[in-house]
Amino acid sequence: MELSGELFSTTFRFWAALLYTALLLLAMRLAHWRRLLDREQLHVFLGSCVALVVLWLIRVQVDPVWSFHLLGITVVTLMFGWSFAVIAGSITEFAVLLNSAENWEGFALNAFLLTLVPATLTQVTLVLVHSLLPRNFFIYVLVNAFLTAGLAAMASGYLAAGLLLYSEAHDWAYLQLNFVPFFPLMFLPEAVINGWIVTLLVLYKPRWVVSFSDERYLKGK
Repeated sequence: MELSGELFSTTFRFWAALLYTALLLLAMRLAHWRRLLDREQLHVFLGSCVALVVLWLIRVQVDPVWSFHLLGITVVTLMFGWSFAVIAGSITEFAVLLNSAENWEGFALNAFLLTLVPATLTQVTLVLVHSLLPRNFFIYVLVNAFLTAGLAAMASGYLAAGLLLYSEAHDWAYLQLNFVPFFPLMFLPEAVINGWIVTLLVLYKPRWVVSFSDERYLKGK
């Protein structure tokens, strides 16, 4: 979900930018940059950024103040980890805004909604599933990829709805009629797209997925 930055006060946008910048710097600090010294991994990372740009440019403008598109951040998080997912999403949002040449005031807010929220939820779910559930290939794919991707899209959507209420752009009655009904529709395509891509990657290119291990999920199963 992308929101227009014009809906929010300068003060709100300032604090959103400050929080986003702090988390982006944290991601850059925690990222394992040595991994990108491998030419193949660098090409995969850059290719993932390009794929996200294409995905985010395919959007539906449902309302003048917000638009909908698939996220794909769950795949990138499972492939590279939280830090690189945040960086890739930030690069993608910058490229999308550069292409459209509008809504720069909403950059930090949308980067938070579209990148930080789904990446963080994906990483937390990955840790919880790893700790609480059996280490099984199907659990990894169905829970960490399919289910988490759908939930991440819905979490981003509900947070966006809360921000629209905060900005007083719409009241709850309007959102219930024109905004919230889209959330279930967001769940399935996000889950399917991310789930299929992760499934293909772990089957054919498992070395591209840092969160997956043949030893952990397949050996002896």
